Amino acid sequence: MIGQDLSVSEWVLVDQNRINLFAEATGDEQWVHTDPERSRRESPFRKPIAHGHLTLSLVAALGQTIGAIPEETQAAINHGIQNVRFLSPVVVGSRVRLHSKLLAVDDAGPGQYLIRVGNWIEVEGQQTPALTCETITKFYERRARRS
Repeated sequence: MIGQDLSVSEWVLVDQNRINLFAEATGDEQWVHTDPERSRRESPFRKPIAHGHLTLSLVAALGQTIGAIPEETQAAINHGIQNVRFLSPVVVGSRVRLHSKLLAVDDAGPGQYLIRVGNWIEVEGQQTPALTCETITKFYERRARRS
């Protein structure tokens, strides 16, 4: 399956409530994200935009919805993210979805594998993705229980 598309997630709405909750959780309450009135007046986008890190966090969240974790997996742990590029903003009210492609599977010890996946977040109606990145996840095989 190396080099093959894994799946595409469902569309997810990035609304002002999601942006505000992210701002509150992280403490990043910059006006370009949280102040619709000021954004209308001063932002080049005329609306608030999602935090880049909010968009990046959707990679993991949406990745869990596409069935990319093999059934025999006991645990899947984030091992790293490489080559993150924020290519276009996600304007409030946009819908986004995740595309993933399997890049590599490496043995990481008995019953352990490092899986490298290429990801991009598509914004509905835009040619340029919001972001691209490679995720590395460590998978642990489920072991049969001994009686």
